[in-house]
Amino acid sequence: MAQVLVRNLPDEVHRALRVRAAIHNRSTEAEARSILASAVLPQPSEPGARVKLGTLLAEIGRKVKLTDEEFAIFESARDKSSARAASFE
Repeated sequence: MAQVLVRNLPDEVHRALRVRAAIHNRSTEAEARSILASAVLPQPSEPGARVKLGTLLAEIGRKVKLTDEEFAIFESARDKSSARAASFE
Protein backbone atom coordinates (compact mmCIF):
# COMPACT_ATOMS: atom_id res chain seq x y z
CA MET A 1 0.00 0.00 0.00
CA ALA A 2 1.27 3.46 -0.85
CA GLN A 3 2.29 6.06 1.69
CA VAL A 4 2.01 9.84 1.52
CA LEU A 5 3.98 12.35 3.57
CA VAL A 6 2.45 15.81 3.94
CA ARG A 7 5.01 18.45 4.77
CA ASN A 8 4.45 21.94 6.15
CA LEU A 9 0.91 21.22 7.34
CA PRO A 10 -0.27 24.30 9.23
CA ASP A 11 -0.89 23.75 12.96
CA GLU A 12 -4.50 24.90 12.67
CA VAL A 13 -5.17 22.29 9.94
CA HIS A 14 -3.56 19.57 12.05
CA ARG A 15 -5.62 20.57 15.09
CA ALA A 16 -8.84 20.58 13.03
CA LEU A 17 -7.96 17.15 11.64
CA ARG A 18 -7.37 15.77 15.14
CA VAL A 19 -10.70 17.19 16.35
CA ARG A 20 -12.54 15.76 13.34
CA ALA A 21 -10.89 12.37 13.92
CA ALA A 22 -11.97 12.39 17.57
CA ILE A 23 -15.55 13.21 16.58
CA HIS A 24 -15.58 10.20 14.24
CA ASN A 25 -13.79 7.93 16.75
CA ARG A 26 -10.83 7.46 14.37
CA SER A 27 -7.14 8.05 14.49
CA THR A 28 -5.82 11.18 12.80
CA GLU A 29 -4.31 8.99 10.09
CA ALA A 30 -7.60 7.14 9.47
CA GLU A 31 -9.45 10.45 9.27
CA ALA A 32 -6.96 11.78 6.72
CA ARG A 33 -7.43 8.60 4.63
CA SER A 34 -11.20 9.03 4.77
CA ILE A 35 -11.03 12.68 3.73
CA LEU A 36 -8.67 11.91 0.85
CA ALA A 37 -10.82 9.00 -0.38
CA SER A 38 -14.02 11.05 -0.33
CA ALA A 39 -12.27 13.90 -2.14
CA VAL A 40 -10.83 11.87 -5.03
CA LEU A 41 -13.08 8.82 -5.47
CA PRO A 42 -16.42 9.15 -7.25
CA GLN A 43 -19.42 9.12 -4.97
CA PRO A 44 -22.31 6.72 -5.76
CA SER A 45 -24.50 9.63 -6.88
CA GLU A 46 -21.89 10.99 -9.33
CA PRO A 47 -21.79 10.01 -13.01
CA GLY A 48 -19.07 7.46 -13.68
CA ALA A 49 -19.22 6.05 -10.16
CA ARG A 50 -18.53 2.34 -9.77
CA VAL A 51 -21.76 0.37 -9.49
CA LYS A 52 -21.75 -2.44 -6.95
CA LEU A 53 -23.80 -5.40 -8.15
CA GLY A 54 -25.36 -6.27 -4.80
CA THR A 55 -26.44 -2.68 -4.20
CA LEU A 56 -27.90 -2.46 -7.70
CA LEU A 57 -29.85 -5.72 -7.34
CA ALA A 58 -31.21 -4.71 -3.93
CA GLU A 59 -32.31 -1.36 -5.37
CA ILE A 60 -34.10 -3.09 -8.24
CA GLY A 61 -35.81 -5.43 -5.78
CA ARG A 62 -37.11 -2.49 -3.76
CA LYS A 63 -38.48 -0.73 -6.86
CA VAL A 64 -40.20 -3.69 -8.52
CA LYS A 65 -43.58 -4.62 -7.09
CA LEU A 66 -44.79 -8.06 -8.18
CA THR A 67 -48.42 -9.09 -8.22
CA ASP A 68 -49.36 -12.34 -6.47
CA GLU A 69 -49.65 -14.04 -9.87
CA GLU A 70 -46.17 -12.92 -10.94
CA PHE A 71 -44.71 -13.99 -7.62
CA ALA A 72 -46.36 -17.44 -8.00
CA ILE A 73 -44.76 -17.83 -11.45
CA PHE A 74 -41.32 -17.15 -10.00
CA GLU A 75 -41.94 -19.55 -7.10
CA SER A 76 -43.05 -22.35 -9.43
CA ALA A 77 -39.98 -21.90 -11.65
CA ARG A 78 -37.51 -21.76 -8.76
CA ASP A 79 -35.19 -24.75 -8.29
CA LYS A 80 -36.02 -26.10 -4.85
CA SER A 81 -33.39 -28.83 -4.74
CA SER A 82 -30.69 -28.49 -2.10
CA ALA A 83 -27.34 -27.06 -3.10
CA ARG A 84 -24.47 -29.44 -3.87
CA ALA A 85 -21.14 -29.07 -2.14
CA ALA A 86 -18.34 -27.70 -4.28
CA SER A 87 -15.86 -30.24 -5.63
CA PHE A 88 -12.26 -29.15 -6.16
CA GLU A 89 -11.01 -32.35 -7.81
